[in-house]
Amino acid sequence: MKRYDLIIIGAGPAGLSAAVEAAGAGMHVVVFDENARPGGQLFKQIHKFFGSKEHKAKIRGIRIGEELLKEAEDAGVEVHLNAIVMGLFDCKEITVMENEAVHHYKADSIIIATGARENMVPFEGWTLPGVIGAGAAQTLMNLHGVQPGSRVLMVGSGNVGLVVSFQLLQAGVQVAAVIDAAPRVGGYGVHASKVARTGVPFYLSHTVVKAEGENHVTGAVIAQVDERFQPIPGTEMHLDVDTICMAVGLSPMSQLLSMAGCEMVDKGGVVPVVNAYGETSIRGIFAAGDVAGIEEASSAMITGRITAAAAAAELGYLSEEEFEKKAENLKASLKQLHEGMFSPENRGRTDLTVTDEGIALSSTLLKKGYVADEEISRFPGVVSGIKGIHPVIECTQNIPCNPCQDACRFGCISVGEKITKLPEVNQEARCTGCGMCVAMCSGQAIFLVDEDYDETGASVTIPYEFLPYPEPGTKGTALGRDGKAVCEAEVLSCRTAPVMDHTALLTIRVPKSMAMKARFFTV
Repeated sequence: MKRYDLIIIGAGPAGLSAAVEAAGAGMHVVVFDENARPGGQLFKQIHKFFGSKEHKAKIRGIRIGEELLKEAEDAGVEVHLNAIVMGLFDCKEITVMENEAVHHYKADSIIIATGARENMVPFEGWTLPGVIGAGAAQTLMNLHGVQPGSRVLMVGSGNVGLVVSFQLLQAGVQVAAVIDAAPRVGGYGVHASKVARTGVPFYLSHTVVKAEGENHVTGAVIAQVDERFQPIPGTEMHLDVDTICMAVGLSPMSQLLSMAGCEMVDKGGVVPVVNAYGETSIRGIFAAGDVAGIEEASSAMITGRITAAAAAAELGYLSEEEFEKKAENLKASLKQLHEGMFSPENRGRTDLTVTDEGIALSSTLLKKGYVADEEISRFPGVVSGIKGIHPVIECTQNIPCNPCQDACRFGCISVGEKITKLPEVNQEARCTGCGMCVAMCSGQAIFLVDEDYDETGASVTIPYEFLPYPEPGTKGTALGRDGKAVCEAEVLSCRTAPVMDHTALLTIRVPKSMAMKARFFTV
């Protein structure tokens, strides 16, 4: 039996962050993961993260995963892959299946960071090949370079469903529709908007009732649901798809904690009862990340560090003063992510009607995935009539994110100290048109507009992440926020740079009257 100061089960964002923190305190750390490569979900997350600089905002998940792996390696963390933890016992011992043999390990403290699994909803034909989870679709696309299908129905409008829908589009897959049984979009509005403006329709208060086909999916039948989420007869609609992608929530993988005898509670998924530092009812056994409650990866990384610091303090690797200072800073960082309309205390609420600033929320965004033209001007980041080029920030919800403020060196954009505040445009500052705010926006919600580009036309610069990039002079169609054609457009330029991290700045010329409406380009 081999001994360690700290055993961590799970090499995802929470587990790796905990390992780096603990090793930095001087602990002898080992990490076990059942997968063939570490990093958990990070290596499937090719989108840019939200938050502030300290939360690794505007950095893609795959890059964050690479950074964490490098930090763990430099810190001397021992990582065992293809290692299935079979048992966890209250004496802080584990049994692990490695290389077809069972091994026994013991530690003074254990952190469980096993993450979560995808939920599924049964319906007629749900076992057919072609019905897959959103995480499986990400694995196929982003790890193996394989399209999961050619035309996909996305079931679920939370952040996972919206993010994966956009990644499907990036991979050249058609998304027939995004549906959700709930009456409103569940994820960030900026995620929904970037999907909607490509032309993907949203069907809220709808569910999938049947997957058609004998040997594989050849179509889907969806229907409207009533207030009890039951399909309404006569509202059925056929969709021509070959894949049904399910993004209907996650459940914590907390079986090991239950096995060890930790006190458990059902909070929409069975999770351990933990204190403010992630310690369970059994002293020395901690839980971090999604296994303790479903949140974003940014939060998981912070909770991983908090639990590791607590474990280090219990074992004397950190003084009480050192631990209190570290815990205070980490909790303050986590608190920033827990503010705004998507905070944990607001989860599941449907009665929110205004932003923190008292601005009426877009009803069209919640029901159809995009902000209507007549609604957009009420938000402080959306300004028009300014002479010369200027930013238009279509961020309409209080989400924890402020890279736009940091990106502008000239003070054109202000968010303030509270990162959930709606960004504002400083009309007194001079925009140079550098486009860094457009490239750095994690939600792809910023555009540069020159309403007087020439005598008859305006220029609109949009964030663009589709290959191949259009060449200057290419003529096509500009789409509005709702994904419908609004006018003809011509590509003026397509700028790229390493600092933009694969977000191109596509500038198109449109009629002056379309400057505040054109938001996407298609050939």
